[in-house]
This record gives sequence, structure tokens and C-alpha cells, in this order.
Amino acid sequence: MSTAAHPPITIARKSITWSIALSLIMMIAGILAIIIPPVAGIAVALFVGWLLIFSGVAHLVYAWHQRATGSMVWQLLLGIAYILVGVYLLLNPVLGLASLTFALSVYLFVAGILEFIMAVRLRPAAGSGWLFVDGIISFILAILIWKTWPSSSAWVLGMLVGFGMLFSGITRLMLSLAARSLVPRTAP
Repeated sequence: MSTAAHPPITIARKSITWSIALSLIMMIAGILAIIIPPVAGIAVALFVGWLLIFSGVAHLVYAWHQRATGSMVWQLLLGIAYILVGVYLLLNPVLGLASLTFALSVYLFVAGILEFIMAVRLRPAAGSGWLFVDGIISFILAILIWKTWPSSSAWVLGMLVGFGMLFSGITRLMLSLAARSLVPRTAP
């Protein structure tokens, strides 16, 4: 349809309404994930499993198309590895959740080290102290997860996903409400 049938202000209002609705859904999903983190954690493990399978298939397709370049064997092996890990996560989501939680702990530990190194290298620069703070928080989270692992597997990922969704929903809602205040209430 043409913009004459739907003036830009009407389109903007509809977009903002949908954005507000999506924000509320994200906030509700985040709260549910915080309330029942094991379910959210298993959902994350299943989602990652499917992503790995799709990535593995993409590697296999890529390997087939690159068979003349000599990298076909490595791409095939990589694709098979992705698929096997993805299938493992789908068949054993609780064990996969424990593995993902441990990997998160290792990631946070390494990130903390790198943030400290960056903070030392940028020390004279304004704001470099925040890298120290970020590194300390990363270390604390890594240690908390590692010390309570594998029992922390039941709640860590679900809580993190829940808080992420909740705050993303709140941010989106605030931006949508600000945008709504800029759009005139009546069409010209």
C-alpha cells in the first residue's frame, strides 16, 4: 500500500505499539526465567544445541563447495564436531547445561584476566579504572560459579538470561515510551 493510505505518523504509532508489546513480553519472559531458572537454563542448552547443529550443517555445505581448495577435510571434521556436540546438548540438556555453565565460568575468568591486562596498559587514560572494576566483577562471578559448580548449573544460565531479557525489555520499553512522546497524537 502507498504511504497516502497509511501516513507516516500512523505507521510510527503502530510500530511503537508493537515495540511496547514486545517489551512487555520480554519483561514477562525475563521474570519467568528468574523465577524458574532451571527451565530457562535448559531452554538455553537446547537453543545452543540447535545452533550448533545448524552451524555444523553449514560447515558441511561449505566443505562441499570448497572441495577443490584442499580444506574440505577440515571443514567436514569441524561440521561433524559441531553436529555431534549439538546432538549431545539436545539429548542430554541437563549435562549440557552443566558443561555450558562450566564454560561460562572459564570464560569469565579469562575475561577478567584480559580486562586487568587492558586496564594496566591503559592506566594513564581516563576511565581505565572501570576495566579494573569489570575485571574484579568477572573474577568474582567466575569464582562463585566455579566454587558451586555443578550445582550452580541449575540456576546460573537461567538467571543470567532472565536478567538479560528483563533489562532488555525495560530498556526497549523506555525507548518506545520516549519515541511515543515524540509522535503527535493526532494526524495532521
